[in-house]
Amino acid sequence: MTVSPSAIRRRVRRRRRRRWPQPRVRAVAILAAVLAAGACRRHADPAAAGDTAVQLGAENVAVVTRGVVESGPLISGTLSPIRTAQIRAQVSGPVLETYAEQGAHVGAGELLARVDATAIEDTYASAKSAVAAATVAADVARRQGQRYDTLLAAGAISSSTQESVAEQRAAAEASLANAQSALASARKQLDFTSVRSPFVGVVSARNVSRGDVVQVGAPLYTVVDPSALQLEAAVPAEQIGQVHRGAPVSFSLTGYGTRTFTGTVTRLNPVADPTTRQVPVYAELANPGNALVGGLFATGRIVTERDSGLVVPTSAIDVRNLRPAAERLRGGKVERIDVTLGLRDDRADRVQVRSGVALGDTLLLGTAQGLTPGTAVRVVTAGDSALRAAAQP
Repeated sequence: MTVSPSAIRRRVRRRRRRRWPQPRVRAVAILAAVLAAGACRRHADPAAAGDTAVQLGAENVAVVTRGVVESGPLISGTLSPIRTAQIRAQVSGPVLETYAEQGAHVGAGELLARVDATAIEDTYASAKSAVAAATVAADVARRQGQRYDTLLAAGAISSSTQESVAEQRAAAEASLANAQSALASARKQLDFTSVRSPFVGVVSARNVSRGDVVQVGAPLYTVVDPSALQLEAAVPAEQIGQVHRGAPVSFSLTGYGTRTFTGTVTRLNPVADPTTRQVPVYAELANPGNALVGGLFATGRIVTERDSGLVVPTSAIDVRNLRPAAERLRGGKVERIDVTLGLRDDRADRVQVRSGVALGDTLLLGTAQGLTPGTAVRVVTAGDSALRAAAQP
């Protein structure tokens, strides 16, 4: 059968029409699936569909609170007991026994150690004998002098004889005084062999042990009175005019966490240090129950001004312009407000705000302060519901 060329062309066109629609149908189907998936995502996450707010972490915001602000020169120094006794050997010899260890509470006059007193006891016994002999000689000379005074009055002896007897009497009395002085010295040396605490306190150091041979001046014990402590610090010369006796001192101690302690300035050195140009200042504080330990490092300030009110971190305030300002989050948007400042607490890194903000306001910190007023902001934090409530419109 012969097929005409026109019939062949018609068959080719029919086949092309049957193949062409396939890719177009697949493309349309794929596009429809993509649009449907996007619609599903928007329906599942409404925030993703229209949330254009800038998200901030809790570290970029601060809440206005109420607190106490202190101002004054910052200080640092070492806390130490006011009364400290370094007990040294006053006689030479071997140590027979020690009776107190570090940390032991001792009373005034309590025995701490004993030094061998054998040689001193011999000296003491000899001095007692010398006093006894001198006492007898002086008594004999005194009675003889009285007799010669009577004879001289009766004209039985010459005045020269009486003067000679009087000289012997004076020499005997001088010998007795010397013997008594030697006895007192020997008694004192004997007392020195018993080492005792000079006051009620605590042993902070023991430098000898039983059997040690000590010389005069050797350190034996250190006793401190921990009931009253002293903080020695220094204040720059340009700030010393703010400091006066009786000014309160607020400080913290290494090892006591965030606890704050208070004392009182009792003395100011009249001369500044020639190297640092700082003036030494001394503050005292009571230590009831010996709760504090001497020798710790302290940091704080001498309080010259103190006030209470609304406080914010120092970094929340922009002081670059003529008037200090802050960026506040109100209704979910940033607004710039002028504020009036009070005392600044450099130690606590916060400042008092007298006007412009209210208790509980949320202020921006750090890089968040560069946001343009009117920018929508959402605070992302899991634990601070107050911030979320303030930030949401």
